Amino acid sequence: MSQETSNQYYLESAPLKKAITHLSIPMMIGMSVGTIYNVINAYFIGLLHNTHMLTAITLGLPIFTVLMAFGNVLGVGGGTFVTRLAGEKNPEKGRRIAGYSFYASIIAGIVIALLAFLAINPITRLLGADDATFDFAKTYALTLFAGGFVIVLNFALEQLVRSEGASKESMYGVFISTALSLIFDPLFILVLNWHVAGAALAMILANVGSVVYYIYFLETKSEHLKGFLKHFRISVQDKLEIYKIGISELLQSAFLIVTTLLLNNYAIQYGDHVVAGFGVALRIVQVPEFLSMGLFLGLIPLFAFTYAGRNIVRLKSSIKYAFACIGTISIVFVSLVFIFRDTVLHWFSNDPSVISSGVTILAAMLISALFNGFTGLFMSIFQATGQGAPTAIMAITQGILYIPVIIVLHYLFGLNGVIWSMTVTEVITSVMGVMLFVMFNRKLKKVSGNEADGNEAGAQPKIHIGEDVNVI
Repeated sequence: MSQETSNQYYLESAPLKKAITHLSIPMMIGMSVGTIYNVINAYFIGLLHNTHMLTAITLGLPIFTVLMAFGNVLGVGGGTFVTRLAGEKNPEKGRRIAGYSFYASIIAGIVIALLAFLAINPITRLLGADDATFDFAKTYALTLFAGGFVIVLNFALEQLVRSEGASKESMYGVFISTALSLIFDPLFILVLNWHVAGAALAMILANVGSVVYYIYFLETKSEHLKGFLKHFRISVQDKLEIYKIGISELLQSAFLIVTTLLLNNYAIQYGDHVVAGFGVALRIVQVPEFLSMGLFLGLIPLFAFTYAGRNIVRLKSSIKYAFACIGTISIVFVSLVFIFRDTVLHWFSNDPSVISSGVTILAAMLISALFNGFTGLFMSIFQATGQGAPTAIMAITQGILYIPVIIVLHYLFGLNGVIWSMTVTEVITSVMGVMLFVMFNRKLKKVSGNEADGNEAGAQPKIHIGEDVNVI
């Protein structure tokens, strides 16, 4: 493999524009394709014209969110650790971390399934199923939990693949699962008439396809992780290093479920047209959010590698470039949609009441979108560089803060309070990210100074994996 075809080349020495293009463009494409994957099940179930079945798989979405979150706990925590170890030229330890993440994902999925089977009836009720949808929702949940370990493993492996800068291969895995969904969904739902069980099984088998591909890549093509399946045991300290970063993913997913339920509960009080307006606006602003997400998720390995490799100049330059790219994406998209907001809203609905409420909701969501990309970028920087405390603070702020904000704003301003609550939360969280980043940047300056002094004295710069910013 030549230097310029090596993934490490893009992390270590490629020009920044070239590196960012290689790492982030496939992630942006993968995120876009992922939005299609998320609606395939609903589309084919909808062809059965059974509202109860469609409701059941909608109610089951939190199950997928939970399984994905546990996969990301081990994937993000383990993957960023692996990248930092690669930056420190310690691939052997990276293989051990990857092996632990692999087997721990399977164990986590099996434990979740066993607990779910023991409490499936209360879980189904908790999801919101009534008498008409209970049996369908229970069947869907049972099937999804039974194969849930595959979903957990898929998300963990995707992060491990991405950990060494293999963004294209990460994207290929998304393509495989989406293609398999297009095959299995109509087969199981329409041809074999397995309805909601078929929808869940199709999702599981689609994830099996990407899991097989990711294992094949890691075991045969990976630059650093070949042979990772031979490893499982790691030290307690290394486990803590994984979980202190990965736990933020679990917190974010838990808070996402809570905030969604709160928003739906308050919005429905003002009528279906308000809920529909939120649905339309959220889908519109997903475009810049997913593009920004693809950008900063693709750059996590670059941040981690340069930080661990003491290349502080390259790290700072990549962060500045990421800020510029996300700012450009957000400002251009928000400006265009705001100018043509009436036309854009009419693409989704012709209902005057939906359009009327949607104009205000869209304005609030667009302002939120200006800050959302930066919030995600701050989180990615902290995750990549092993900053456990700032990562947890950002995750908790983004989740918990929304609860008092929507309650207080609803009490004071009614519907307008509900509409602007997400925007207020996003702005405050982004400001919190700025404050934490300023502290982190001061640490980088000290490291740069120590490195310069150390080079003059022939000493090694003092920076260690797992070292947190002192924010408390």
